[in-house]
Amino acid sequence: MLPDGAMLVVEIAKGCVTRIDANGRKSIIATPGGGPNGAAFGPDGYLYICNNGGFSWKTVDGKLMPTGQPDDYSGGRIERIDIDTGKVEVLYTHCGEYPLKGPNDIVFDRHGGFYFTDLGKRRSRDTDFGGLYYAKTDGSHISELVQPMIMSNGVGLSPDEQTVYVAETRTGHLWAFDIVSPGVIRKRPPHENGGRHLAGPPGYTSYDSLAVEQDGNICVATLVLGGINVIAPDGWFIEFIATPDPYCTNICFGGPDLMTAYLTLSSTGKVVSLPWARPGLRLNFDPCRP
Repeated sequence: MLPDGAMLVVEIAKGCVTRIDANGRKSIIATPGGGPNGAAFGPDGYLYICNNGGFSWKTVDGKLMPTGQPDDYSGGRIERIDIDTGKVEVLYTHCGEYPLKGPNDIVFDRHGGFYFTDLGKRRSRDTDFGGLYYAKTDGSHISELVQPMIMSNGVGLSPDEQTVYVAETRTGHLWAFDIVSPGVIRKRPPHENGGRHLAGPPGYTSYDSLAVEQDGNICVATLVLGGINVIAPDGWFIEFIATPDPYCTNICFGGPDLMTAYLTLSSTGKVVSLPWARPGLRLNFDPCRP
Protein backbone atom coordinates (compact mmCIF):
# COMPACT_ATOMS: atom_id res chain seq x y z
CA MET A 1 0.00 0.00 0.00
CA LEU A 2 1.02 3.61 -0.62
CA PRO A 3 0.35 6.65 1.60
CA ASP A 4 -2.24 8.01 -0.85
CA GLY A 5 -4.36 4.86 -0.53
CA ALA A 6 -3.19 3.28 -3.77
CA MET A 7 -1.72 -0.20 -3.97
CA LEU A 8 0.91 -1.82 -6.14
CA VAL A 9 0.25 -5.21 -7.72
CA VAL A 10 2.58 -7.38 -9.78
CA GLU A 11 1.02 -8.87 -12.91
CA ILE A 12 3.05 -11.94 -13.80
CA ALA A 13 1.41 -12.70 -17.15
CA LYS A 14 1.72 -9.06 -18.34
CA GLY A 15 5.27 -8.64 -17.02
CA CYS A 16 4.45 -5.38 -15.27
CA VAL A 17 3.88 -3.64 -11.95
CA THR A 18 0.49 -1.94 -11.76
CA ARG A 19 -0.73 0.87 -9.54
CA ILE A 20 -4.38 0.74 -8.49
CA ASP A 21 -5.60 3.97 -6.95
CA ALA A 22 -8.22 4.34 -4.22
CA ASN A 23 -10.95 4.55 -6.90
CA GLY A 24 -9.85 1.38 -8.68
CA ARG A 25 -8.15 3.11 -11.63
CA LYS A 26 -5.11 1.23 -12.96
CA SER A 27 -1.84 2.47 -14.41
CA ILE A 28 1.41 0.66 -15.19
CA ILE A 29 4.40 2.05 -13.29
CA ALA A 30 7.10 -0.33 -14.58
CA THR A 31 7.49 -3.13 -17.11
CA PRO A 32 10.37 -5.39 -16.10
CA GLY A 33 9.15 -8.21 -18.37
CA GLY A 34 9.66 -11.86 -17.53
CA GLY A 35 7.46 -12.69 -14.56
CA PRO A 36 7.44 -10.10 -11.75
CA ASN A 37 6.30 -12.01 -8.67
CA GLY A 38 6.86 -11.05 -5.01
CA ALA A 39 7.47 -7.38 -4.18
CA ALA A 40 8.54 -5.37 -1.12
CA PHE A 41 9.81 -1.89 -0.37
CA GLY A 42 13.40 -1.68 0.83
CA PRO A 43 15.07 0.78 3.22
CA ASP A 44 16.03 3.03 0.30
CA GLY A 45 12.42 3.50 -0.86
CA TYR A 46 12.87 1.36 -3.96
CA LEU A 47 10.56 -1.53 -4.77
CA TYR A 48 12.35 -4.88 -4.86
CA ILE A 49 10.96 -7.55 -7.15
CA CYS A 50 11.38 -11.30 -7.36
CA ASN A 51 11.24 -11.94 -11.11
CA ASN A 52 10.61 -15.58 -12.00
CA GLY A 53 11.51 -15.13 -15.66
CA GLY A 54 8.01 -15.90 -16.91
CA PHE A 55 5.55 -18.79 -17.19
CA SER A 56 3.72 -20.45 -19.98
CA TRP A 57 -0.05 -20.21 -19.46
CA LYS A 58 -3.23 -22.11 -20.15
CA THR A 59 -6.91 -21.31 -19.73
CA VAL A 60 -9.18 -23.90 -18.10
CA ASP A 61 -12.90 -23.17 -17.79
CA GLY A 62 -12.18 -19.49 -18.31
CA LYS A 63 -9.50 -19.39 -15.59
CA LEU A 64 -5.90 -18.46 -16.33
CA MET A 65 -3.32 -20.83 -14.84
CA PRO A 66 0.49 -21.01 -15.02
CA THR A 67 2.13 -24.14 -16.32
CA GLY A 68 5.85 -24.51 -16.89
CA GLN A 69 8.89 -22.73 -18.22
CA PRO A 70 8.04 -20.81 -21.41
CA ASP A 71 9.99 -20.75 -24.65
CA ASP A 72 10.84 -17.08 -24.00
CA TYR A 73 11.99 -17.67 -20.40
CA SER A 74 14.29 -14.76 -19.55
CA GLY A 75 15.96 -16.15 -16.42
CA GLY A 76 15.31 -15.55 -12.74
CA ARG A 77 16.52 -12.38 -11.06
CA ILE A 78 16.07 -9.88 -8.26
CA GLU A 79 15.24 -6.40 -9.52
CA ARG A 80 15.03 -2.92 -8.03
CA ILE A 81 12.43 -0.46 -9.31
CA ASP A 82 12.13 3.29 -8.89
CA ILE A 83 8.35 3.67 -8.72
CA ASP A 84 8.56 7.37 -9.64
CA THR A 85 10.42 6.85 -12.92
CA GLY A 86 9.74 3.18 -13.70
CA LYS A 87 13.47 2.49 -14.02
CA VAL A 88 14.29 -1.21 -13.49
CA GLU A 89 17.72 -2.40 -12.34
CA VAL A 90 18.81 -6.04 -12.15
CA LEU A 91 20.46 -6.69 -8.79
CA TYR A 92 21.11 -10.45 -8.77
CA THR A 93 20.88 -13.21 -11.38
CA HIS A 94 23.04 -15.83 -9.63
CA CYS A 95 24.00 -17.07 -6.19
CA GLY A 96 27.63 -17.99 -6.63
CA GLU A 97 27.87 -20.22 -9.69
CA TYR A 98 24.20 -21.16 -9.65
CA PRO A 99 21.64 -19.14 -11.60
CA LEU A 100 18.42 -18.04 -9.94
CA LYS A 101 15.61 -19.95 -11.64
CA GLY A 102 12.30 -18.58 -10.38
CA PRO A 103 12.54 -16.06 -7.52
CA ASN A 104 9.09 -15.90 -5.97
CA ASP A 105 8.56 -14.02 -2.71
CA ILE A 106 10.51 -11.54 -0.57
CA VAL A 107 10.54 -10.05 2.94
CA PHE A 108 12.89 -7.47 4.49
CA ASP A 109 14.25 -7.73 8.00
CA ARG A 110 14.73 -4.68 10.20
CA HIS A 111 18.45 -4.60 9.32
CA GLY A 112 17.66 -3.87 5.67
CA GLY A 113 18.55 -7.26 4.20
CA PHE A 114 15.98 -9.51 2.59
CA TYR A 115 15.01 -13.15 2.55
CA PHE A 116 13.61 -14.51 -0.69
CA THR A 117 12.47 -17.82 -2.08
CA ASP A 118 13.21 -19.41 -5.43
CA LEU A 119 10.43 -21.67 -6.68
CA GLY A 120 12.51 -23.10 -9.51
CA LYS A 121 11.08 -23.91 -12.93
CA ARG A 122 9.08 -26.86 -14.19
CA ARG A 123 9.67 -28.22 -17.66
CA SER A 124 8.03 -31.08 -19.56
CA ARG A 125 10.22 -33.79 -18.00
CA ASP A 126 12.05 -32.27 -15.05
CA THR A 127 11.70 -29.69 -12.28
CA ASP A 128 14.23 -27.53 -10.41
CA PHE A 129 14.54 -27.74 -6.67
CA GLY A 130 13.73 -24.50 -4.88
CA GLY A 131 15.46 -22.76 -2.01
CA LEU A 132 15.65 -19.91 0.51
CA TYR A 133 18.16 -17.08 0.14
CA TYR A 134 19.32 -13.91 1.89
CA ALA A 135 20.71 -10.83 0.17
CA LYS A 136 21.63 -7.17 0.65
CA THR A 137 20.24 -4.26 -1.33
CA ASP A 138 23.60 -2.90 -2.50
CA GLY A 139 24.36 -6.01 -4.55
CA SER A 140 27.29 -6.98 -2.32
CA HIS A 141 25.97 -10.20 -0.80
CA ILE A 142 23.70 -13.12 -1.61
CA SER A 143 23.75 -16.46 0.20
CA GLU A 144 21.87 -19.73 -0.09
CA LEU A 145 20.31 -20.70 3.24
CA VAL A 146 18.19 -23.74 2.36
CA GLN A 147 18.38 -26.10 -0.60
CA PRO A 148 16.64 -28.27 -1.63
CA MET A 149 13.02 -27.30 -1.13
CA ILE A 150 10.00 -28.39 -3.18
CA MET A 151 8.74 -25.24 -4.92
CA SER A 152 9.47 -22.81 -2.07
CA ASN A 153 7.00 -19.97 -2.34
CA GLY A 154 5.72 -17.68 0.43
CA VAL A 155 8.20 -16.23 2.93
CA GLY A 156 7.67 -14.19 6.09
CA LEU A 157 9.24 -13.25 9.41
CA SER A 158 7.92 -13.67 12.93
CA PRO A 159 7.29 -10.40 14.82
CA ASP A 160 10.51 -10.83 16.83
CA GLU A 161 12.43 -11.79 13.66
CA GLN A 162 13.72 -14.94 15.31
CA THR A 163 12.00 -17.17 12.77
CA VAL A 164 11.64 -17.18 8.99
CA TYR A 165 8.67 -19.08 7.53
CA VAL A 166 8.59 -20.70 4.10
CA ALA A 167 5.58 -22.26 2.37
CA GLU A 168 6.09 -24.98 -0.23
CA THR A 169 3.67 -25.05 -3.14
CA ARG A 170 3.92 -28.63 -4.35
CA THR A 171 3.88 -30.30 -0.93
CA GLY A 172 1.50 -27.90 0.82
CA HIS A 173 3.85 -27.73 3.82
CA LEU A 174 4.77 -24.76 6.00
CA TRP A 175 8.31 -24.72 7.42
CA ALA A 176 9.96 -22.63 10.14
CA PHE A 177 13.69 -21.89 10.41
CA ASP A 178 15.35 -20.39 13.50
CA ILE A 179 17.34 -17.22 12.77
CA VAL A 180 20.71 -17.00 14.53
CA SER A 181 21.67 -13.62 13.07
CA PRO A 182 20.61 -11.69 9.95
CA GLY A 183 20.87 -14.10 7.03
CA VAL A 184 22.05 -17.01 9.18
CA ILE A 185 19.73 -19.86 10.23
CA ARG A 186 20.03 -22.88 12.48
CA LYS A 187 19.12 -26.18 10.82
CA ARG A 188 17.65 -29.12 12.67
CA PRO A 189 17.27 -32.80 11.77
CA PRO A 190 15.60 -34.95 10.62
CA HIS A 191 14.39 -33.31 7.39
CA GLU A 192 17.04 -32.58 4.77
CA ASN A 193 16.02 -28.91 4.57
CA GLY A 194 16.71 -28.47 8.30
CA GLY A 195 13.39 -26.81 9.06
CA ARG A 196 10.72 -27.36 11.69
CA HIS A 197 7.55 -28.65 10.07
CA LEU A 198 4.60 -26.53 11.22
CA ALA A 199 1.65 -27.55 9.07
CA GLY A 200 0.41 -29.47 6.07
CA PRO A 201 -3.30 -29.40 5.25
CA PRO A 202 -5.34 -32.60 4.91
CA GLY A 203 -6.29 -33.53 1.38
CA TYR A 204 -4.83 -32.16 -1.82
CA THR A 205 -3.94 -28.48 -1.86
CA SER A 206 -0.92 -26.24 -2.44
CA TYR A 207 0.50 -23.29 -0.54
CA ASP A 208 1.40 -19.98 -2.16
CA SER A 209 2.48 -16.65 -0.62
CA LEU A 210 1.94 -15.66 3.00
CA ALA A 211 1.69 -12.80 5.47
CA VAL A 212 2.09 -12.68 9.25
CA GLU A 213 -0.33 -11.21 11.76
CA GLN A 214 0.72 -8.87 14.54
CA ASP A 215 0.35 -11.67 17.10
CA GLY A 216 2.50 -14.03 15.02
CA ASN A 217 -0.08 -16.17 13.23
CA ILE A 218 0.89 -17.12 9.67
CA CYS A 219 -1.72 -16.54 6.94
CA VAL A 220 -0.99 -18.73 3.93
CA ALA A 221 -2.67 -18.21 0.57
CA THR A 222 -3.91 -21.62 -0.49
CA LEU A 223 -4.47 -23.02 -3.97
CA VAL A 224 -7.01 -25.65 -5.10
CA LEU A 225 -9.04 -25.16 -1.90
CA GLY A 226 -8.95 -21.44 -2.65
CA GLY A 227 -8.54 -19.27 0.43
CA ILE A 228 -6.34 -18.40 3.41
CA ASN A 229 -5.16 -20.90 6.02
CA VAL A 230 -4.35 -19.21 9.34
CA ILE A 231 -1.77 -21.17 11.35
CA ALA A 232 -0.38 -20.39 14.80
CA PRO A 233 3.40 -20.23 15.35
CA ASP A 234 3.27 -23.65 17.01
CA GLY A 235 1.55 -25.14 13.97
CA TRP A 236 -1.96 -25.17 15.45
CA PHE A 237 -4.68 -24.63 12.84
CA ILE A 238 -6.78 -21.54 13.61
CA GLU A 239 -9.16 -21.04 10.70
CA PHE A 240 -9.68 -21.18 6.95
CA ILE A 241 -11.19 -18.25 5.03
CA ALA A 242 -12.54 -19.41 1.66
CA THR A 243 -12.48 -17.39 -1.56
CA PRO A 244 -14.47 -17.89 -4.78
CA ASP A 245 -11.26 -18.40 -6.80
CA PRO A 246 -9.27 -21.66 -6.43
CA TYR A 247 -6.07 -19.73 -7.09
CA CYS A 248 -5.86 -17.43 -4.07
CA THR A 249 -2.18 -16.54 -4.37
CA ASN A 250 -1.32 -13.76 -1.93
CA ILE A 251 -2.39 -11.73 1.09
CA CYS A 252 -1.26 -8.45 2.61
CA PHE A 253 -2.64 -6.09 5.24
CA GLY A 254 -3.56 -2.43 4.98
CA GLY A 255 -5.70 0.33 6.43
CA PRO A 256 -4.83 2.52 9.42
CA ASP A 257 -5.21 -0.39 11.84
CA LEU A 258 -3.93 -3.10 9.46
CA MET A 259 -7.21 -4.97 9.85
CA THR A 260 -8.08 -5.00 6.17
CA ALA A 261 -6.78 -7.94 4.15
CA TYR A 262 -6.08 -7.64 0.43
CA LEU A 263 -6.08 -10.90 -1.52
CA THR A 264 -5.04 -11.69 -5.08
CA LEU A 265 -7.34 -14.09 -6.91
CA SER A 266 -5.12 -15.00 -9.80
CA SER A 267 -7.12 -17.26 -12.06
CA THR A 268 -9.85 -14.62 -12.39
CA GLY A 269 -7.47 -11.64 -12.28
CA LYS A 270 -8.95 -9.89 -9.24
CA VAL A 271 -7.75 -8.07 -6.14
CA VAL A 272 -10.28 -8.12 -3.31
CA SER A 273 -10.38 -6.71 0.20
CA LEU A 274 -12.16 -7.88 3.32
CA PRO A 275 -12.19 -7.04 7.03
CA TRP A 276 -9.76 -9.17 9.02
CA ALA A 277 -10.33 -10.44 12.55
CA ARG A 278 -6.86 -9.51 13.80
CA PRO A 279 -4.32 -6.84 12.81
CA GLY A 280 -1.55 -7.74 10.40
CA LEU A 281 2.12 -7.25 11.14
CA ARG A 282 3.42 -3.99 9.71
CA LEU A 283 6.29 -4.69 7.34
CA ASN A 284 9.68 -3.11 7.75
CA PHE A 285 10.04 -0.08 5.42
CA ASP A 286 6.30 0.08 4.81
CA PRO A 287 5.77 3.48 3.10
CA CYS A 288 2.58 3.88 5.16
CA ARG A 289 4.42 3.48 8.46
CA PRO A 290 3.42 6.33 10.82
